[in-house]
Amino acid sequence: MMKSLIITLSVTFVLLLAGVLAMGFRAIFVKGGSFPNIHIGSNKEMRKRGITCASSQDREARAKK
Repeated sequence: MMKSLIITLSVTFVLLLAGVLAMGFRAIFVKGGSFPNIHIGSNKEMRKRGITCASSQDREARAKK
């Protein structure tokens, strides 16, 4: 019972570590690399359509007051 629990936790940890490394490969291993900016405001197509994120809309609404 204990042996199977240790094996399961070890495999889970290895898979989790592999996933984190895969997602952050560019930011971790590439010189000058960074995580991609996925903010709605930086997307050209969204800006063309006038779509902004909730944070930007909130900031604009507070500035109008």
